[in-house]
Amino acid sequence: MAFDGERFLDGGATVLVEGQEIVGVEPFGFEVPADVEVASYDGTLLPGLVDPHVHLVADGELGSLERVRSMADEEIDAVISRTLAQEARHGVTTVRDLGDRGYRTIGFRDAAAPGVPRIVASGPPFTTEDGHCHYLGGAAEGSGAIRTAMAEHLDRGVDVVKVMASGGMLTPGTDQLGIQFSASDLALIVSLAHDAGLPAVAHAHSVRGAWHAVGAGVDGLEHFTCLTDEGLRTPTDLLDAIAAAGIVVDQTLGWNKSAIDLDRIPPPLRALMTRFDLLPDTMEAARADQLRLMREHGVRVVCGTDSGISPPKIHGDSLWRAVRETSAMVPLDEALSWATSYAAEVLGLSQVTGRLRPGLAADLLVVDGDLSSDPDALGRPVAVLVRGVEVTPSS
Repeated sequence: MAFDGERFLDGGATVLVEGQEIVGVEPFGFEVPADVEVASYDGTLLPGLVDPHVHLVADGELGSLERVRSMADEEIDAVISRTLAQEARHGVTTVRDLGDRGYRTIGFRDAAAPGVPRIVASGPPFTTEDGHCHYLGGAAEGSGAIRTAMAEHLDRGVDVVKVMASGGMLTPGTDQLGIQFSASDLALIVSLAHDAGLPAVAHAHSVRGAWHAVGAGVDGLEHFTCLTDEGLRTPTDLLDAIAAAGIVVDQTLGWNKSAIDLDRIPPPLRALMTRFDLLPDTMEAARADQLRLMREHGVRVVCGTDSGISPPKIHGDSLWRAVRETSAMVPLDEALSWATSYAAEVLGLSQVTGRLRPGLAADLLVVDGDLSSDPDALGRPVAVLVRGVEVTPSS
């Protein structure tokens, strides 16, 4: 069996690789020249996975993202090396990092080391003083400070601009139900990004934050939890506005529910979860209903994870879980495209990766089983190539 990034191919496929590139895609059983090395697999072949929302500086331990504030550059780099390796072992060959400290992911992106996933990087996310993830060093308010911070981001060579339009779960004292930034500051950040030819994506847990970001003209909404004073609510007029603007929504799914320990969750966050019944099972059901609504209203969706932020969000492991969750609400081939070809398109990499197509990178994943009938097979990698380099898969 094979999935080409858009559809399943009956009977499988033969993919010809030369160096870092796919040079041919033929039916299974295609007779290759005698001097060509052949590897044959049972299971399902598909393009390497693309995760549009990770934090490589965080290793999935409790408090790992917050701890980055006190880590030396060498320590941060060591974490990034480990988390990239975790992503690769699970078949994730491209990631978009939406929040580091000190632009440390940029060096890994530029090194493009053999067998290491390619990186699209935002650098430190824009936030307010003491706002969500301020410990990553991206606080800037007012026209002067924002312009200075944006100039540094551009000088460092970021690929995308990330901004916090609401408070966040990992930063006590921020307003998860409200907004961050004035309307003029948020609009300035987005317009400066666009002036530089870069997309801008906004973290938004609240409905107010989502409206705030839509009004500023963002290209993507991350999390889109839609929290209100009455709990999780998804206004249909907001969905219509998002669809009309062509904004891409990433719900950042993929929790490993068995790793959630409510007793270890910080009390302010636990109180919020209890107040709005945001416990694992009810949250999963609510997000499923939200996804159905988004599809009904024509909202564009991509499948990312927020990997690294906590034990239930381990690098690499989360993306297959997110696809599995999503496939319970939409056809499996559509869910897979949101983590391969369409994710690559959203990241500006449709001419680089995301499909089984000649001329694209040899980013390949083989999983154990018939993926078309068993979404869990995505969590059983048996072979991984990152730009033509074989990586030992996760066991």
